[in-house]
Amino acid sequence: GLATFGAAASGQVGFTGLATTIASLASLAVFLIPLIALLLAYDSIVGEDEQGTLLLLLTYPLSRLQLLAGKFLGHGAILAVSTTLGFGLAGLVIGIGSDKVATGPLVAALGLFIVSATLLGWAFVGIAYVISAGASEKSRAAGLALVVWFAFVLVFDLGLLGFLVATGGAIGRDWLPWLLLLNPADVFRLANLAGFDANATAGPVSIGAGFPVPLLLAVQGAWVLAPFALAVWRFRRR
Repeated sequence: GLATFGAAASGQVGFTGLATTIASLASLAVFLIPLIALLLAYDSIVGEDEQGTLLLLLTYPLSRLQLLAGKFLGHGAILAVSTTLGFGLAGLVIGIGSDKVATGPLVAALGLFIVSATLLGWAFVGIAYVISAGASEKSRAAGLALVVWFAFVLVFDLGLLGFLVATGGAIGRDWLPWLLLLNPADVFRLANLAGFDANATAGPVSIGAGFPVPLLLAVQGAWVLAPFALAVWRFRRR
């Protein structure tokens, strides 16, 4: 559907190009994947605590690191498999139904998309663990998860855009691109738009279009590890 109608706003219907398709998929995924990851994992610790099963789990000969790592493997596998199947099927449909894109570029672009989308989901699973380890109630953890999603997916970019508009773009163009790396959602967007024409990039993300893909994937990896490490630390202090 996105491959066919992704450029409908500009009056074009049908497969208009790989860049447009990836940009449309990224715009959808950046909203859905973080939300799914947060809702999947926000009650991993506080939910167990409220149900009384956390104390039972802690009686097993497992460290808190091992316990949280096991949960992460489960949640991470769910996100990885669903992302691969969902977007892999989309790539298969595009490859069969369109003769406007070569197989090589399609496989490379969708491969990068699936890897970066999986890392995006894992990053927000780690963030959900941080929330869950620090929350005293499941309902509070759910509220915080939605606030975090709103902040990273919507508010962060609006804040940068507002700053650029307020200053007329005259201040911060050298260091604002680096601020995008503080948002895993923006890093995901940048990784998938890096290999395409700048016209495919809109909004504050366009100012960071010069980052190399390996750097962006490394930053995504850091966004997976850092929240998980923080969650382990908070879990040990709970």
